[in-house]
Parts: sequence; structure tokens; C-alpha cells
Amino acid sequence: MSAGDQIAAALTAHLALAGDGAFLGVALAYVAIRSFTKFSATSSALRKIRDAPSVQVSDLRSLINEETDGEDGGERISKVVVVVQGLVESKSAVKGSWKSLWPAVLVSHDSGDRGVIIQRSQKCIYNEWRGLFGWYTDLRAVVARAWRDQGSSSIRMVPFVLVDGRQQPHSDYVLVDLDGSKHPLPLTTVYHNMQPIQASPYTFLQALLGHEYPVGVVDEEKILPLGKEVTAVGTCFSKNGIFEIKSCRDLPYFLSELTKDQMVIELSFKTKFLLWSGIVVGTVSIGILGYAIVRNWNKWKQWWEYRRAQLQNRAVDGDSSSNNSESEVVEDEEVGDIPDGQLCVICLMRRRRSAFVPCGHMVCCQRCAFSVERDLSPKCPVCRQAIRGSVRIYDS
Repeated sequence: MSAGDQIAAALTAHLALAGDGAFLGVALAYVAIRSFTKFSATSSALRKIRDAPSVQVSDLRSLINEETDGEDGGERISKVVVVVQGLVESKSAVKGSWKSLWPAVLVSHDSGDRGVIIQRSQKCIYNEWRGLFGWYTDLRAVVARAWRDQGSSSIRMVPFVLVDGRQQPHSDYVLVDLDGSKHPLPLTTVYHNMQPIQASPYTFLQALLGHEYPVGVVDEEKILPLGKEVTAVGTCFSKNGIFEIKSCRDLPYFLSELTKDQMVIELSFKTKFLLWSGIVVGTVSIGILGYAIVRNWNKWKQWWEYRRAQLQNRAVDGDSSSNNSESEVVEDEEVGDIPDGQLCVICLMRRRRSAFVPCGHMVCCQRCAFSVERDLSPKCPVCRQAIRGSVRIYDS
């Protein structure tokens, strides 16, 4: 581990243990709440996908009916969440007009493959060596990693449909609407190439100081090819005799290579993982927060007792300064010529006058005995036994 990693680990541990672990407990509680929130959303999506009918494109007509309202002539569209399996095809290829002879499809510039969606991305690859003074850049690499991984990406698409591969020609189809969908697409990589970047004197300086610098550029092209079998999960409805399917925001899938059974298995595992992780992390966070609360409460009580003892000490000092002249004479006599065996073991200035209860040792003057009694856990300075108070001893 480099020096920068050690410093970052020390700072992280110090921050996590701040407040006797209170910060760590709050962070774990946030993680547990997020786990339970995702568990609720995933469970809801699992129920919807499990209850959704799995049909072919040709079976949609018997499942979804378009109804017409007789009063105003408007359309009343029935929407159903379905799981549809079909093959990807261009919309212009199934319309039955002269346009079907030259369907509107996209052609990959690099590979020549035909598809309805083409996504081209370019991403830089950075060096892993941190240089002689690279410990400073460790935190910078953590912060800038997300920015560096973004790169640049462009996507093109044409309208496409899903058709039933068993029927020729394709009389039944469902139009795929990608508007507003942020779900991942089942794209296929058709081109992947990495080109190195020529080094320069400035690059050598960056490497020496440990600053990241690009060493290569990766060009990648993905497409959704024609004829690929996919599964669409979303809201399907019929409008003007044309079936259309749109994505649902609360469902994690829209277009996928998985079947319905595979989706159910994957979501079931995810719900169990989120549930148990939330329970475990939540239990640990409750334990850490409980420990932090008890520790801070005890610290506050000790501080309050210490503060009260200080106030009492000031009050005793004020009372001792306002004693009468007779007390001053007695004090002067106690501070006078006193044999060593009768001096207070704490101040070594005044005569022993107070005996501790219950041990009975008379080893302190009255003022030092009061100071010992005001401690948080008062103990005899000789036998170290806990004491309850002191008694002033007078000579006969």
C-alpha cells in the first residue's frame, strides 16, 4: 500500500469512528434504508413480471382489445403489462408498401452489419503507474474516475418492431416505443479497436509526477441487429389496429435477451439479497448507534459531574476565604512548625485533621480531604479504598 493509500485509509477510519462510531452507524443505517427501499421496488417489479402473461406477437390480438366509446367517438385504449417474445425487424419492412423493398435500416460503417440501433462510443484508457510522487494523486484518481469513464458516446436508431418468426410474411407485429426509456438495450458488439496514443515530453513529466495520462483510445460499436430474438416487458396497447409497447419506469427490464423465467429467477435472487443485506446492515447499525449513544451519554454525565465538582470547589474556596479571625489563627497554627509525621500527605503544609470513612486513615488536612471527596470516584490516598466522607478530628 502506498503512502497516499495509507493516508486515505487513516482519514477514512478516523472519520468512521468519529463520535464513538456514530458516523459509521449513521452511514450503515442509510445503506440499510436504501437496501429496504430497493427491496420494496424489486419485489413490486417481481410480482408484476410474474403475473404478466408471456405471449408471442401473434397472440396479442386475442389478449388486447381496442374498444370505442359510442358517445363521443373517442378511443378507449386498454393497456396490459405483457412479456412479448419476437424478432427485431425494421418498421418499414412490414408496412406492406413499396418501401418494404428498401427498408429503412442502419448499416455499420466499420463492420457492414445491418441493424435498427447503432451506438458508437469512444473511451480513453489511462495509465496505472503513479510515479515517484504519485501518492498525492490517489484521492484525485478516486474522484476523477467517474468523469474519466464517461467518454463520448453517440446513438442512432430507426423505428423498429417485433415480429413473430413463425409467420411469413409478417402480418402481426408490435411497434417498440423507446421514448422516455432509460433501460439498457440488448446490443451486440460488432467493432472493437484500441489505438495507442503517442507519448510526448509532457507525457513523461506527467508520469514522473504521478499524474494520470491517456495511453490509448478504445473505439467500440454496438448494434441491435435485424432478426435478433429479444423479450420486451412493458405496457402494451392497441391503437388504430397497431400494437405498441412502451417501457414501465418501475420495471428493471424493457428489451432483454432473458426469458421471463430467467427474469423471475434473477429478480428473486436480488430480492433475497437486498432483504438479508438490509437486515444484517440494519442490525449492525443499530448496535453501533446504541453503543455510541451509551458512550456519549456516559461522557456527558462525567462532564456534568466534573462541572458540578468545579462549582462546589469554587464555593468551598469562597467560604474558606470568608472565615473569621479565629479560624485564621487556627490555620496559622496548623501551618506553623509541624513535625514531619503529622503533615498532610497531599499538600505537605498543614497538620492532619480529617479521617476518612470507613477506612479511618487520618492522613489529610481538612481542605485536602474536601478535595478528595469531590473526585468522581473518591478513594483514600493510603489504602485506595472507596470512601464515603471524612470526619474532622479535634485535639482535647
